Amino acid sequence: MMGLRLYTPLVNFLSLQRSSPSGLLMKRMELMAQTGRRVDAPQEALKVLDVVLRELSRQRYCPIGRSFYSPELRRPQRLGDGLESWCGFYQSIRPTQMGLSLNIDMSSTAFIEPLPVVEFVAQILNKDVLSRPLSDSERVKYHLIAKIKKALRGVKVEVTHRGNVRRKYRISGLTSRPTRELVFPVDDLLNMKSVVEYFQEMYGFTIQYTHLPCLQVGNQKVNYLPMETCKIVEGQRYTKRLNEKQITSLLKVTCQRPKDMETDILRTVHHNAYDQDPYAKEFDIKISENLTPVEARILPAPWLKYHDSGKEKDCLPQVGQWNMMNKKMINGSTVNHWACVNFSRSVQDHVARGFCSELAKMCQVSGMVFNPEPIIPIYNAWPEQVQKALRHVYNATMNKLNGKELDLLLAILPDNNGSLYGDLKRICETDLGLISQCCLTKHVFKISKQYLANVSLKINVKMGGRNTVLLDAISWRIPLVSDIPTIIFGADVTHPETGEDSSPSIAAVVASQDWPEITKYAGLVCAQAHRQELIQDLFKTWYDPNRGTVYGGMVRDLLMSFKKATGQKPLRIIFYRDGVSEGQFYQVLLYELDAIRKACASLEPNYQPPVTFVIVQKRHHTRLFPNNPKEKGSTDKSGNILPGTVVDSTICHPTEFDFYLCSHAGIQGTSRPAHYHVLWDENNFTADGIQSLTNNLCYTYARCTRSVSVVPPAYYAHLAAFRARFYMEPDKSECGSHVVGGGRNNCLSNQSGVRQLPALKENVKKVMFYC
Repeated sequence: MMGLRLYTPLVNFLSLQRSSPSGLLMKRMELMAQTGRRVDAPQEALKVLDVVLRELSRQRYCPIGRSFYSPELRRPQRLGDGLESWCGFYQSIRPTQMGLSLNIDMSSTAFIEPLPVVEFVAQILNKDVLSRPLSDSERVKYHLIAKIKKALRGVKVEVTHRGNVRRKYRISGLTSRPTRELVFPVDDLLNMKSVVEYFQEMYGFTIQYTHLPCLQVGNQKVNYLPMETCKIVEGQRYTKRLNEKQITSLLKVTCQRPKDMETDILRTVHHNAYDQDPYAKEFDIKISENLTPVEARILPAPWLKYHDSGKEKDCLPQVGQWNMMNKKMINGSTVNHWACVNFSRSVQDHVARGFCSELAKMCQVSGMVFNPEPIIPIYNAWPEQVQKALRHVYNATMNKLNGKELDLLLAILPDNNGSLYGDLKRICETDLGLISQCCLTKHVFKISKQYLANVSLKINVKMGGRNTVLLDAISWRIPLVSDIPTIIFGADVTHPETGEDSSPSIAAVVASQDWPEITKYAGLVCAQAHRQELIQDLFKTWYDPNRGTVYGGMVRDLLMSFKKATGQKPLRIIFYRDGVSEGQFYQVLLYELDAIRKACASLEPNYQPPVTFVIVQKRHHTRLFPNNPKEKGSTDKSGNILPGTVVDSTICHPTEFDFYLCSHAGIQGTSRPAHYHVLWDENNFTADGIQSLTNNLCYTYARCTRSVSVVPPAYYAHLAAFRARFYMEPDKSECGSHVVGGGRNNCLSNQSGVRQLPALKENVKKVMFYC
């Protein structure tokens, strides 16, 4: 291990008077730390100090959550379709080993451009809506009115036709008819007046674009406002889903190299002038304007084992990456029978055949047994007929193979394919029982060897193979893993997007099924109540009239599948849990650890293997910068800290077992280390032991030849949960909890009333199909 010195955007509280509120809080925390007591008690006091330091920024900027935004901090950048990005900063107070610290991080988000409404509508439609009216065919074919209504609903506008009087309204809808046709009652409902006449007589304002609909504002009494009389109010965050173009534009804005981000953070701290903050002075708080220096170590990359038939049998990754040149997969799978369906109108038959041929060659070179010819000719189909096309290919191959199953289905998709990908995966995995690999049109035309190599890695694990394993694993040299049968779990819960108020959350759990190699992961998914973070189906019981009390749940099923695969029951459990906020740590620990205990006890009396429960956090705001980026060997090519960098002091929790690990090399922007919290440890890991294990596992991710930023079990759980959201279809439910990669499947009615997920086919359950 190599030591180094880094900087992090946490700045110290300085000169706290012991008699001040903040000084008293610090004294209390020190006393609690000395006596070994938890430091959760002062949370309310921390919130008070947080409010104090946020007050001045709240007055200056636009507050959203714990962040503040303003067009003054950096010039807004257009994202398209009437949106722009605002730069801002995140701010919060954190207890650390050096006392209270202020965490600052840069942030950007989308705001609605403060445009005249007619300009905003023109950008939304990407059409000239001012010079000519929308035809009826355009309204119907492109759903233009509905699109405008969706974009404008809830947006605040101010009127511009009344001089200095700038009243503000919130848009509730659009009129179904153009402005020139709108009339309303006057004079006690006896007479009618048109909107055009009213604005001319009342305000001397001539409406020019009478072909456009009017805005409807107000809730109790609906009022009509012509679009050209309104301008969007500045400072409204856009909370709906961004399209791909907008996401790309926003990423370009937020993607900063480490040195640039470090400079921006220092500039922000200086600009906020905390030393002049009257509220901070009231509490005798002084804040340093320097980043915090921390001690760090570099964990070495692990040796990887490949097949002995390759020129290179062992591999030592360099700066978090390696390649497959002169190497063969350690366990190559076999694909004897495959077919291809082409949903892309721009890919002709000879192009598709050439691509499939090159992919087959790459799989063979990488160590797989891959038949170069498909079982049937490539089948061309329209994206709108995905179900019919897949059913045709399924039936044709079944007839050709006399009832035997197809090994693999290749699918060529348009680059912009809408719901096609999700529909294809749902039909293949829950209806037909096909393992599929999708490829976009742009890659079919380009035929990059790097792309083909990555696809071959995915195909191999989907077919039940292994790409590589840790050399220490097969040499029985991993502490607290190799000595006794050990199962490693990963768990995650994904929640529906903002605005989806009825969709369920999806929980996923994966677990290693090969010991001592620990590279194959079986998984399960289940739907649960909207925004529920606790995983409900880790362990469950129900009553069966014939069998009595029946035990089930995801942990129990995965423990059983581990024993079936290895011939041994797990004697140690390591559980990586992703996606939990700090406020829910111990609620999740108590509930889910209890479920793990019950699942073990249901299999065998007195069966209680020791458990290590680790929370994995990626969405935090701590960044690590190299102390001397110009020093040779201190950074990777992108200027980020080196993969394997670990920090477990200074900025970590004063009493708890946590550490920051940057296990990956940066590609673009500034690397974000993962934050690991060991909440429960019955296996008595040392800090070095759990850190090295976690770092080494990050080199076993199946889909690429790079170390990844999050430990693979947690990564796989996220992929499985994301995939399961494609399975949700109304009125086609079969099972609320099912295996996605191995284990048993107990199909029960969902007692919480959550819409259940369709069950996976048996052959799909056995492999890492979610890769």
